[in-house]
Amino acid sequence: MGRGRPHRGNRRRGRSGGPRTRARTLTGTLVVTRPGAAHVETSEGSFELARHGQREAMNGDEVEVALVEQRGRQPRAVVRSVITRAVETFLGRFSPAGPLGAVVPMDARIGHDFFVVPEDPTPERLGVADGDIVVARITEYPTRTSAPVVTLERRVGSADELDLNVEAVVATYGLPGDFSAPVTQQAEAIVADVVGELSRDPRRRDLRDELCVTVDPTDARDFDDAVGARRLSGGGYEVSVHIADVTRYVAPDTPIDNEAKRRTCSAYLVDRVIPMLPERLCNDICSLRPGEDRLAMSVTMRLDARGNVKDARMATSAIRSAARLDYDTVDALLEGRIAPDDLPCAPERAEEIAGLLATLDEVRALRERIRRERGAIDFETVEAKVLLDEGGAPTGVSVRRRTRATGLIEEAMLLANECVAKRLADVEAPAAYRVHERPVPEDLRATLQPLRELGIVEAESASGLLAGDPFAIQAILDAAHGTGGEYLANALLLRAQRRAVYLPVNEGHYALGAPAYCHFTSPIRRYPDVLVHRALKAIMAGRVQGPEMRAQATALPQLCRTCSERERAADAAGRASQKIKMAELYEGRIGERASGTVTGCERFGLFVMLDETCAEGLVPVRALGPEWFSYDEARMTLTGEESGEAWRPGSRVFVEVTGANPARGQIDLALVR
Repeated sequence: MGRGRPHRGNRRRGRSGGPRTRARTLTGTLVVTRPGAAHVETSEGSFELARHGQREAMNGDEVEVALVEQRGRQPRAVVRSVITRAVETFLGRFSPAGPLGAVVPMDARIGHDFFVVPEDPTPERLGVADGDIVVARITEYPTRTSAPVVTLERRVGSADELDLNVEAVVATYGLPGDFSAPVTQQAEAIVADVVGELSRDPRRRDLRDELCVTVDPTDARDFDDAVGARRLSGGGYEVSVHIADVTRYVAPDTPIDNEAKRRTCSAYLVDRVIPMLPERLCNDICSLRPGEDRLAMSVTMRLDARGNVKDARMATSAIRSAARLDYDTVDALLEGRIAPDDLPCAPERAEEIAGLLATLDEVRALRERIRRERGAIDFETVEAKVLLDEGGAPTGVSVRRRTRATGLIEEAMLLANECVAKRLADVEAPAAYRVHERPVPEDLRATLQPLRELGIVEAESASGLLAGDPFAIQAILDAAHGTGGEYLANALLLRAQRRAVYLPVNEGHYALGAPAYCHFTSPIRRYPDVLVHRALKAIMAGRVQGPEMRAQATALPQLCRTCSERERAADAAGRASQKIKMAELYEGRIGERASGTVTGCERFGLFVMLDETCAEGLVPVRALGPEWFSYDEARMTLTGEESGEAWRPGSRVFVEVTGANPARGQIDLALVR
């Protein structure tokens, strides 16, 4: 064979001596889920990173990767270079390090510690002390031969002044801080001027004498929707939905608009709201507070006696809400636990408002039936919210389920969103549609075996499930209702659904059974709603082909992607902050025993949701007993090899709280036998 024979070209040889082809390269976005666990999302799919494959890249970076083949497994990725950096500033903890300063990011996914060089004056100028939390701006990114460098932009506070666990969530999910001076200055200069607007705009309808109310959670501060309803003399109903006219005060490409475009949505954390719009707008000028004149976008819908839409009219308007109601009060009224006179409103309007709510409740029942008949899927969901005292310490948990009060508002909003989306789609107006795609067969197939073991899937419903038939899915949920498998059926089928996203084209909403759908009802807290309002106004003014809509159409694809991404981040941050405070609550309940339901099985243990608070904790596999437990991924079960005892989602258990780690949002449990 010839010793010293040279290799030809750039081919490399493996250990066996055979030729190995050059690694394939792709570009994509690096996603770090936790330190040491990352993948890259590319146009050809998602690829896990190989060990030590991240190199100097950071979460969110656009990177070029090489794919390393794995025998019998999906290729792993190794970062070759960083194309575009995603992180420019971050929240971190400052500490002196000899002549240098060091900043450790609170977002552990960043994966590097940063340094402040001795000649940088910002620590002294800002009065930063050891342990303070700061906003740092990256001036030099990490390389294979040099450490990363930052300068300090702002001192946020000391560890004693801040809730560091929640601040870490803010940092991890890239949530924004305070509004800039130009944004604040523009907001403070805005006045409502309802009377002036009515006199200037002949198309704006004066609806201040028409009865409408707001219905929100007890702790709500911004009221962006009001509702009205009445029975028609010839049969049927008229339902009015009034939404804050944010776009009257927020013009395109102004400081407020550009900031809202960057934030895209409000984030609701356990202890705060990080708003999309400045407080001057969301809690004052645009908030539909009772007894105050406000500008609105109104949709008035006429329904027949069965709840079908006969026509819908949209208009800019001026309204005056007659009462600020909350869900608990409305439920109490509908259930007869309080009288109309007990409503928080002017006494002379109490009976009229009670009639309005009763009418909306009738419409709710009719619309729920219509949605089911057309193939909408209603999942049973529960929302647990940790209650805090003034110091931010947890005091208890409020568990909210769907009620008649939440349902009547939800159905009114769904109705308005559908009517507006149809109007936009009919003329192909450039707007952000809310699109939910049919689930893929592979995801539905994964639910089949555990659902069969619950005894709620027959041969006919199984074929319908695999075909993605919404009627079959709803039938399975109905069969599980009230049984021990209800939670598991809802969780499995909900997990199999695709996530709804914003798109610049209408492709319908699968789970709602709606041929066209958009978000119109919350422009205070969602930027897609702002885009929808602008498009709707353009239709009403005959300017769909005008320059503003042409500019919106050009920007829509990127805006829709950004809005979908930031919505996911805000939702995840809200859940993470709730878990932190839930774990804090259970730090004081170690030794407490409670009943619960197994919500998930993994190789390492059981996830259990506690009945009273809906808190979720982990029973590690070592706490199940001394025997070996085998994990069946298809059946989602853990089974003791000696005893044959099997645990699966839906199993009822009695547990004891053994520990809690608030920083990780983790509650540790043990079985009580």
